Amino acid sequence: MEEKATVTPYGSGEGKKAEVERMFDKIAPKYDLLNRVLSLGIDVRWRKRALGYLKSAQPKEMLDVATGTADVAIMAAKMLAPEKIIGIDIANQMLDFGRVKIGNEQLENVITLETGDSERLRFA
Repeated sequence: MEEKATVTPYGSGEGKKAEVERMFDKIAPKYDLLNRVLSLGIDVRWRKRALGYLKSAQPKEMLDVATGTADVAIMAAKMLAPEKIIGIDIANQMLDFGRVKIGNEQLENVITLETGDSERLRFA
């Protein structure tokens, strides 16, 4: 029986999840700017388009997996007016920036952010 090799990115002793978490925590302060510039603003349009597909469903509750800095959750709250949105992400620093943005938009009563692993969701 062949034994599976464990691949650790960048030669570190950490697993892939820990590497991804650390990378996104590190870039969190500049993530929104990088996203906007590197996508040439297309990120805003794809979010709007994706959420537009949900309008007819009129969702009351939403789950935003890999929410990052909560751009999708914030736009969903404005476009779709659900009662509740939960955003999860593995990177705490990204969530911290998202919480500030949610506060600035006064959406704390609609959007909640949680640290979570997309491979182990607690939602049914």
